[in-house]
Amino acid sequence: MKVAKHLIVSGRVQGVGFRYFSQETARQYGIKGWVRNLNDGTVELHAEGTDKEFDAFKQALKDGNRFVGVERIEETEAEDQAFRSFDIRY
Repeated sequence: MKVAKHLIVSGRVQGVGFRYFSQETARQYGIKGWVRNLNDGTVELHAEGTDKEFDAFKQALKDGNRFVGVERIEETEAEDQAFRSFDIRY
């Protein structure tokens, strides 16, 4: 089943390449949507994919890398917008 989710990610997620990490991770898991920094130091994402793809993507974001440190992910349902790629928004 396809899902669309709105995520707000907090922790060490700005100034560490998190948007690029998110984009690459989304490509690996077949997720479509976008990511952008917010003024409060969090990162906002819109993610679309199957339940399985989304769960794997979200776990990979939580796991991060040596630079990224996700402390919390707030998740809400979103409207499916049928994105064709996963883009970084500025």
